[in-house]
Parts: sequence; C-alpha cells; structure tokens
Amino acid sequence: MNIRRSTGFSKPDTSPVPRPEQTPDALRAALAVVDPKRLPEMRRTKDEAFAKAVEWQSLSPVRSWVLAWARDIEIARRPDLAARHARARSNLGHEDAATAREALRELSFPGLDEAMKAVRA
Repeated sequence: MNIRRSTGFSKPDTSPVPRPEQTPDALRAALAVVDPKRLPEMRRTKDEAFAKAVEWQSLSPVRSWVLAWARDIEIARRPDLAARHARARSNLGHEDAATAREALRELSFPGLDEAMKAVRA
C-alpha cells in the first residue's frame, strides 16, 4: 500500500491508478492512463533531458526529468491534487490579485510539494 506523508500522518493512497515506478517506461504507461494528451510533451522533454545528459556528461537532467514526470503523474492520478492543481491554474489570471497570488502559491509549493513527497517516499 502506498502512503502519503505530507500532512504529518499516514493516510492510505486511494487513487484508482497505482503510483508507477520511476522508470521511463513505467512513467509513460502511467501517463497514457492519467493524461494521454501529454505523451508528446513527455517524449519531447525526455529527448531534451537525454541530449543535455550527453552534453553535460551527467545524469542530472535525466533524474530531473524522471522526478518532474513522477510529480506530474502523482498530481494527475490523485483526484484531490488534480482538483487543487486545476483550480489554481484557472485562478492564475484572476482579476482579484489576492486570488491570483494564492493560485501561484498553491502551484509553486503546497500541491507540488505534496506530490514530490509522495513520489520520494
């Protein structure tokens, strides 16, 4: 059973889609289920990450690519995070500055941080 630890207590992972292993094939298969329209973006960013890895002679770009997609898949496979993320994205251009700032804060820390903690657990 996967456990979410971001709120200070353990809570069962109730997502209908299991958290994938952090490999390119597993991430691609998971993305095909939770957000298939992003597959071309995943391919493009994977190619970019591998090109940078060769150029830099470092696996850091590949590791970053894996973590970024694991995070995005974590958000997409969990209805609670997906709803928060979608709400924040839709409020980025809100006419009320406080609402727009809150949306930016949500996108830049809590939701993404929660997803990263889950994929690193």
